[in-house]
Amino acid sequence: MRYIYILIAFVFLTLAISCAKTEDTLTESNLDTETPSLNATDIWLRGNYTSPYNIEVFYNWNENRVDFNRYLFPPTVEKVKPAMEAVKAIWLETYREVAGDDFVKLIAPREILLIGGINLNPSGTITLGLAEGGKRITFFNTDLVDLKDRNQLIRFVSTIQHEYTHIINQTVPFDEETFEQITPSGYTAQWFNSSIAEARELGFISDYARSNETEDFAEMVTALLSNDNASYNAIIDAITSEQAKTDIRAKEALVVTYFKSEFDIDIYELQRVAAENVLKVLN
Repeated sequence: MRYIYILIAFVFLTLAISCAKTEDTLTESNLDTETPSLNATDIWLRGNYTSPYNIEVFYNWNENRVDFNRYLFPPTVEKVKPAMEAVKAIWLETYREVAGDDFVKLIAPREILLIGGINLNPSGTITLGLAEGGKRITFFNTDLVDLKDRNQLIRFVSTIQHEYTHIINQTVPFDEETFEQITPSGYTAQWFNSSIAEARELGFISDYARSNETEDFAEMVTALLSNDNASYNAIIDAITSEQAKTDIRAKEALVVTYFKSEFDIDIYELQRVAAENVLKVLN
């Protein structure tokens, strides 16, 4: 009987030790719960994007956020803050001034991803940016843009003007059917085979606008917000086809109506403020 008691005691002791080890194992975690160290760029991004607008800006390499079949690389840290200062001034501050403090807070990408180099397509075209599910906007060419060169600055920031239009459209759709019927025969998957000048003579503000009606709408908004009013009108006045001019003006009218009726935004006021902010960045 004494041996039975010893055996029972041994079993209980073993169970107690086993449970203690199990508890220790359960309380340990493989997750990294330490606060990440932040450099000066990270702190600036948090103060200017994350905290006020709930937009996280990523620039460190993460293979899960990029197309692994493309030759892409992260931007150098020194390029990040100047690029995002320009985007903030020309995009965020423009909408904030015209549409109010809450507009971008409510309608915005939750992530901005910066890529250092170009995104070259098999067709030979270059993708300047992407809008993914209304949640993320990706900028390419971050390392290559000269922010004091007007054309390069406009081209870089036009990425978010274009992609943000898609996000706005996903929030409140525009009348795609009516818009498409203005130039129904001009849309083509081979849009890159025509020049911008040729596209304009067909009633499209850019060559890429010919790809489909949603891109056409976004390109119209981008053209308006990438040029002051005089420069924008000069683009249309330079078109020789009167029908093409009429068609582009009809598309412009639908853009104006959409922004005013759905968001109470005067697109021409947005254009004016954007042009002023471009000059601030250049100077």
